Amino acid sequence: MTESAPSPVAWVQVMQALVARELVEGFGLPERQAAHLLGIVPSSVSQYLSGKRLAPMLARFLGDEEARRVARRSAQELVEGHGDPKVVLEAAVLLSNRFGPRHRAPRKGAAGAEARTVGREIPRWLRHRIAGEQNAVAECMRLAQKSRDELTRALFRQIASDSLRHAEIVASLAAYLDRGISSSLPTGITRADVEDLVRREHEAEASLEGDPGPDLGGVMRILWQSMEADERKHELLLEALLAADDQAGEEAAIPRVPPG
Repeated sequence: MTESAPSPVAWVQVMQALVARELVEGFGLPERQAAHLLGIVPSSVSQYLSGKRLAPMLARFLGDEEARRVARRSAQELVEGHGDPKVVLEAAVLLSNRFGPRHRAPRKGAAGAEARTVGREIPRWLRHRIAGEQNAVAECMRLAQKSRDELTRALFRQIASDSLRHAEIVASLAAYLDRGISSSLPTGITRADVEDLVRREHEAEASLEGDPGPDLGGVMRILWQSMEADERKHELLLEALLAADDQAGEEAAIPRVPPG
């Protein structure tokens, strides 16, 4: 399996770390004030500055002038605007576009992809969806910053993280559709890989003794239920991936009729 690219959340965290460094070292702000502007807890700022968090990934950007320039500009905007979550999110997008892997759609006829005619309205709808997800991220980050307890902040940050990931997925779909590809089969992994992951998921669930959900209340129960919903979603995704693998096998078995 190929090496996975950094997640959207990782790009946001890297930009948070770069901006935190600019706010503290460049603008001379206390760590607590920098944390307030970024909408994160002070301990996160301390870990970013000390290198205890994201050190391997962060090291590649600290010496890059382009990344530092984006961070300095974002820090300036945060100071002047007294904190705006959208600033860091937009900077994270710039960083991922500059340093992230380029998405390459398979060529027509390549294994795992199929070229089909795509209606013009679908790519347009996808771009509207991206804008909607980005707006949701900004609003959730604003509410997270407004919240007064860590659990409520965690709830809104989770929704923001999901929306950011959705925007990235939709952008990838749009890139394929722009090239006339509307169907793609899984490549680079084996069926055994997926089945092993399913087995590990089931073993992890079986190791839990009881369900603490009913004993929790308020936001604590909501967060627990969100994790349970994610586990169910993971199971559905893996089952769908195995079904797609079955489909690929059936299509490969269809005899080709020679032309003429």
